[in-house]
Amino acid sequence: MRAKSLTLAAAGLALLASTAPAAAARPSSGAPGAPVLRQEGSVLAADLLSRVRDCTQVSTGRYRTDAGAPATIPVCGTEEAVFWTADMDIDCDGRPSPQCNSGTDPLFSDATAYTQSDGRYLNAATLPYIVVPGASGIWDHRAHGVRGGAVAAVVYQGRVQYAVVGDTGPTGIIGEASYATAEALGIRPDPRGGGTPSGVTYIVFKDSRATPVESHASAVEVGDRLARQFVQGAGAGAGAGGAPARPSARPEAEGEAREIVDAEIGEGGEGD
Repeated sequence: MRAKSLTLAAAGLALLASTAPAAAARPSSGAPGAPVLRQEGSVLAADLLSRVRDCTQVSTGRYRTDAGAPATIPVCGTEEAVFWTADMDIDCDGRPSPQCNSGTDPLFSDATAYTQSDGRYLNAATLPYIVVPGASGIWDHRAHGVRGGAVAAVVYQGRVQYAVVGDTGPTGIIGEASYATAEALGIRPDPRGGGTPSGVTYIVFKDSRATPVESHASAVEVGDRLARQFVQGAGAGAGAGGAPARPSARPEAEGEAREIVDAEIGEGGEGD
């Protein structure tokens, strides 16, 4: 929940996608000597990007990636999801940690717009989450089935990382995610100058939810199921907890259709 223009380092590794089992992680190959990053879930980044190649704009205007930048980023939508491609600034807000505190981040806030199941604010250093713009005349995320705990697939340089909607930001800026999201994607997570200036695609599945919001395992399970339906063009139409409203185009893998119990997620002030 902050408005700042970051000097971004163009970081990240070119990765080869792998076909890992749903809700599982396997090493993916990269440059010799590079850190081992892991493919999350069973859906290839290329398949997700192919599905969002065409944009039907659902925002009434466009967003800036940073203060002072031109407003060029639309929010696009399908029946199943909303998506945009932008930069990634680093959100270190929420519960203090060795990585995220007032010493490591001069604009640190100890609050996030959404809370976890016990009422505490989220931990940006350990929980992969993304930031959506505060509701405004440009776009109101709530009107498109996007609320705290909604599940997102974040795609960067051949890799898919699942995350939840965990915070809101300025009403005119888009492209931000938690320290943990950046780190998992091989993006420099330093809140002072990390992130990447372009090439990150955020796909948020409408009316989905990780239960509880702080469970990354739930985000992976729900996200991978909905991502498979999304790339098949089956119209996931997920309800609370990610349960599909109608069948997928192909049978679900054994054990993947268990119901996620719906839970209310506390929403704080959005600074709209």
